[in-house]
Amino acid sequence: MYSDFKLLAQYNTWVNARLYECAEQLDDKQLKEDRGAFFRSVLATFNHIMVADLAWLRRFAKQSSSSENLQGLDQFPVPSALTSILFEEWDELKAARQKLDAIIEEFAGSITAAHTSNALSYTNMKGIPAIKNVGDLLLHFFNHQTHHRGQITALLTQFGLETPDTDLLFLCQDA
Repeated sequence: MYSDFKLLAQYNTWVNARLYECAEQLDDKQLKEDRGAFFRSVLATFNHIMVADLAWLRRFAKQSSSSENLQGLDQFPVPSALTSILFEEWDELKAARQKLDAIIEEFAGSITAAHTSNALSYTNMKGIPAIKNVGDLLLHFFNHQTHHRGQITALLTQFGLETPDTDLLFLCQDA
């Protein structure tokens, strides 16, 4: 199971790089254009993924077993809402994404059975407290990214772009 989190982190980095590369075909106006999606635009949806990633990673960092592998989070802005735009400029967002993906991979490589069996007490961005199993929260963390990357893929195709393959199986080695 722990190698699964490492694979999901590698997939996260790989697919983010592919989608960011595809989105670079859009100009600034197109990146910010309201296309009627849940987070409105390509740029806002990419920002939302980062907002959620940062929120979860900061929660995970509060566990003593996670904190040493989540160094570097202090270099990122602290979002106030799930709709926060952390980076208005594409190049800044892309550079931040690459740094964050490296942190996620390092963190995922350190996950142990003891870590996943712990409970994590946190308060969500609406101020609602919760206590959940860390293993379940890690699955949610990676699944959430996939969900919103699907929305980004739909937005990119609305612009007539040919999106890259994003299925996990394209990253997996042949048996």
